[in-house]
Amino acid sequence: MPLAKVKKALQNHLKELEEKGTLKGEEAVITGIKPAEGKKGVRYFIEGYGDKEFLRMNANNYLGMALNKEVIKAEEETTEKFGAGPGAVRFISGTYSPHKMLEKKLAEFHKREDCMIFSAAYATVMGIIPPLTTKETIIISDELNHNCIINAIRLAKPKDKKVYKHNDMNELEELIQQSVGNAKRLIVVTDGIFSMRGEWAPLNKIADLAEKYNDKFEEGVITVVDDSHGVGAIGKTGRGTTEFLNENRIDVLVATLGKALGVNGGYVVSDKTVIDYLRESAPLYIYSNPITPGEAAASLKAVEILDSEKGQALMNHLHDMTKRFEDGLVNLGYEVIKGEHPVVPLMIRDTKKTKDLVNFLMENGILATGLAFPVVPRGDEEIRFQICADHTEYDIDYALEVLKKYRDTH
Repeated sequence: MPLAKVKKALQNHLKELEEKGTLKGEEAVITGIKPAEGKKGVRYFIEGYGDKEFLRMNANNYLGMALNKEVIKAEEETTEKFGAGPGAVRFISGTYSPHKMLEKKLAEFHKREDCMIFSAAYATVMGIIPPLTTKETIIISDELNHNCIINAIRLAKPKDKKVYKHNDMNELEELIQQSVGNAKRLIVVTDGIFSMRGEWAPLNKIADLAEKYNDKFEEGVITVVDDSHGVGAIGKTGRGTTEFLNENRIDVLVATLGKALGVNGGYVVSDKTVIDYLRESAPLYIYSNPITPGEAAASLKAVEILDSEKGQALMNHLHDMTKRFEDGLVNLGYEVIKGEHPVVPLMIRDTKKTKDLVNFLMENGILATGLAFPVVPRGDEEIRFQICADHTEYDIDYALEVLKKYRDTH
C-alpha cells in the first residue's frame, strides 16, 4: 500500500502525543439536548452515558443563543427560502441578501464603516493578516495569542516578527522602537480576551503606543484585535473588550458568530477602504463558500437580540451568574482568577489533580475543560469553567456543591 510508510510515521507521532499527554483522543459526542425545565437549565446527553444528564460548563455559547427559539426560527425560515447552502463563493453568485444584511448590521453594531463575513473566526484571522502584510512589514504579537494568529503570521511571512511577554506594554514599546527604520508598516496584533484565563489585553495602552509611533513608519502602525471571546460576553451592551475598556481606536477588529452569538462563522469590521481591499485580496474569503443564508439570518437575529433590552437582560444575568460562581469558589477556598468575563479559571496547579477533578466533575454530570501540563506550564494547571446565560442559579449552586464535595473528600 502506498500509505504504509507514512502511516508508520503518523502512528509514531500519535504515540508521541499520547506520551506527552497532549493527545486529544476520541471526542465526546452530544446525542441529545434536554431544554431548561423548572429551576434547571439546559442539560446534555453524551454518547455512551445513556440517559445521564450533563450540565455543560465548557461551552462558548455565552448568551445561550444557540438554543434561542427566535434565532432557530430565523435560520429555519431563511433556509426554507434560500436553500441549505450558498452553492458558490461570494463573487460567483454566492452572496445572498442575508449576508449583506448581516454585514450591514455588524458594521453598525461596532460603529464601523464596513464588515465582511468569513466561514469562521479562525479563517478570518488567517484570511486578513497575510493580505495586510507586505515584504516591508513587521508584526508584533502577544506571546499568549490564539493559534489562529500564530499561524496567520507564519502564512503572512512578514519581514520580521516579534513576540512580547503577555500584556507587557514596556516590552511591546521596546519592540516597536527596535522596528523603527526597519519596516514601512508595523502590525500589532493581540487577542481581546485571552480564552484560557479570561484576561483582557490593555487595548488603551496598545492604541496609545500605535498613535505614539505611527509617524515613525511610512505606512503607519496598524492595530489588529481578535475579540472572539469578547463580543457578546463583556462590555455593558456586549460589544466586547473595546466597549469594556472604552477604546475606539483599534483599526481592525475580528470576532466570531460562533461563540456568544451561537451560530457559525467569523467577521472583520474596519474602515471601508480596508474592507474593500480585503474583499479583493483575502484568499480564504474569495475562494471559500460563505456561511449559509440560514446561518447569516440566524446570526443577524442574534445580533438584533443582543442589541436590545432582551440582550441587556441576558448580559446582566450572565454577569450575575459569573459573579455567583466566582464568589462561591472563593468561599470554598479555591484559587480563581476573578474578572468580568464568563471564563472562570479554577487554578489547580497540579497535573494529576487537574485530571482527577475533571473526571470527578464528569462522574457528577458536569462537563468542564481541564488544562494540564504540558498544555500549560507546570504550575499553571487549571479547570476552565465557562458560564453561560442559560445557566440558572440552581445550576451554579449544583456545580459549587460538587466542588465542595471534591474538596471535602480529597
